[in-house]
Amino acid sequence: MDILTIHNEAKTAAIQAENAHIAQYGEALYCGFAWVDVFVERTNSKEAKELLKVGFKKSWRGKCLNLWSPGGYNGQSMDIKEAGASAYAEVLTKYGFKAYMGSRAD
Repeated sequence: MDILTIHNEAKTAAIQAENAHIAQYGEALYCGFAWVDVFVERTNSKEAKELLKVGFKKSWRGKCLNLWSPGGYNGQSMDIKEAGASAYAEVLTKYGFKAYMGSRAD
């Protein structure tokens, strides 16, 4: 499966997870950020270049790319952003990527 298709599936999962979190809990006042880290063999590999095309950026860590706020939620709630990033990472993991959700409070 190509990376654009996987990205679209993962983004849809992230948006759904964010919306479900909002419906169940509302918007918490705990502010922060969330992202997805994907570890690759090389940041100039074909796989990494395809991930860069869909919005990933090179991380400060070696052999790692990241995508901030993959569900596109524009509020400040870290809980909602974490729900989206977790869902996105789960889809990538399903397709064999070494993907993890990361977050930090603001």
